[in-house]
Amino acid sequence: MTEARSHLRVRGEPPARWGAARLLMPLIDAHRRPRGPYTVAAALLRHLVPPTLDRSAELVEAHDIEILAAAPELAGRVPAGRVTIDVGLADDERILVPAPRRTLRLANGIAEFVRDAVRPGRTLAVCNGAEADPTDIELLDAMMRRIPPATLTIMLYSDGPEPAPDTRGADELWTVVDRSMREGFLHAVVELGERGMARTEPGGERWWRFAQRTATALGGLGRTEEARAVWDRVRAASQDPKMHAASAYGTAMLDARHPDPARRDLARARRWINEAIAISTLLPDPAERAFKLGFDRNGLALIELRHGRLGAALSLVESAIELARELGERHPLHRMVLLANRAQLLSALGHTKEALEDYAAAIAIDPVFPDYYLDRGNLLFRLGQYEEALADYERAMRAGPPLPEAHYNRAELRTVRGDTDGALADLGQVIELDPGYLDAYINRAGLLAAAGRDEEARADVTAGLALAPGNPHLLTVLGQLETAAGRLAEARTALDQAVDTAPGLAAAWGNRGVLRYAGGDLEGAVEDLSRAIELQPQPDLYTNRAIALRALGRDAAADADDHRASRFS
Repeated sequence: MTEARSHLRVRGEPPARWGAARLLMPLIDAHRRPRGPYTVAAALLRHLVPPTLDRSAELVEAHDIEILAAAPELAGRVPAGRVTIDVGLADDERILVPAPRRTLRLANGIAEFVRDAVRPGRTLAVCNGAEADPTDIELLDAMMRRIPPATLTIMLYSDGPEPAPDTRGADELWTVVDRSMREGFLHAVVELGERGMARTEPGGERWWRFAQRTATALGGLGRTEEARAVWDRVRAASQDPKMHAASAYGTAMLDARHPDPARRDLARARRWINEAIAISTLLPDPAERAFKLGFDRNGLALIELRHGRLGAALSLVESAIELARELGERHPLHRMVLLANRAQLLSALGHTKEALEDYAAAIAIDPVFPDYYLDRGNLLFRLGQYEEALADYERAMRAGPPLPEAHYNRAELRTVRGDTDGALADLGQVIELDPGYLDAYINRAGLLAAAGRDEEARADVTAGLALAPGNPHLLTVLGQLETAAGRLAEARTALDQAVDTAPGLAAAWGNRGVLRYAGGDLEGAVEDLSRAIELQPQPDLYTNRAIALRALGRDAAADADDHRASRFS
């Protein structure tokens, strides 16, 4: 099985003589083979976290999750202040798989810790950079982006000593695989899980544990066909009904959760999830049956949701919640997920009071889990309860490592409340944390253009279009900027493309209406502005159409639009 891995841009051999006075610590060997995830991070943190916390206690405390995720051996030095409930749960109760983006959050948190902990003017030297684990690759990239060279210069080298072959047995590999799955180090789970499968008897219990983790990690990474192949191997190697039920569920979710909506095969997903339910119904142990059957019904609810059948999805989730009551105090994470899923469905169906109650119940199960603060904050935002939404976004920020989504959501809230400077600051933070966050470029470009900061807006449009060529939102802002600069032909090209790509985007029609007015095409301006108003009535659209109508001598219609615009204030 081949692994898709990115590589840092590295230099050649390190020089024979280092400027010892500038070196932060001895040369770090980044090769992932001996340790696995966060080889570089752990070495760095062992050096920077003092044996006894004094003045640095507050800094360490602020990054406890990141430090302990990368270097668990520092548990004796770093008190764990923010602990999720899964730490004390049995293996079969730890059902949550961290999203691949969690490692980006950890990388940003470690980068911030290093930036604030290191004495300026030092150099970090790393060899075997081409063989680093993806967690270290991501971390080094974040550090190079976010730590000024005057504070810490990072020197990367491709070559270094070749470590000994990996001769670890299944038990040692399992320790790393299990930790990697809990922390979200999915690339390591795939690489080492395959190694563990090769060193255990196919179809046996230990082999199954490696296979289940490997397939789940592959699915989380979007490598769906490889994941499907592992589930097929399970079916070929085992006659255990629990393995077959879990494999059927895992295969169904590959289709239901495929990252490309166009490639989701919901009919095939339904066939597989029905098979999982059929097997789970026959499991002899009542508690195991209640848990597994509820888990599978929750999966079927996702398929119903993808079909747009919200009522059917809600009924399935509620039946899973009823089954969970048979489990007593066991499986709290399962209950938490079900409550949050029911909250999402209730919200979509307009039952906001009940949705808020379910979100509160889910959050109470694990107050350190940030996702449901975001979801509840979004619901409160839609309800116009801005202070409560703001509090939830900020709770999500405090719950763990840096979270770009929380800053993005707070920026939207600040925009609605007229706090443009605050929104721009939050969007800037999003882009610093995640330079690939396309929507942040779109929103910041729009705010900058509205504020007359055209050059800054153009820079964001350029950066965004490099990520998503032809994005209609960015092309709309580009058309606005070109119109303001008097480059009407360029503006028309951008806006025509935006309208063709996204005919339901009101802003594209509105901006093209302004452009056509500027070019003397008054009838065309009215036509485009009218279409924008049909899609999304806004006061500025009525005002602009009134100007075009008045220029055409249609004063009565212009007065009517001015009246409509005034009703928004």
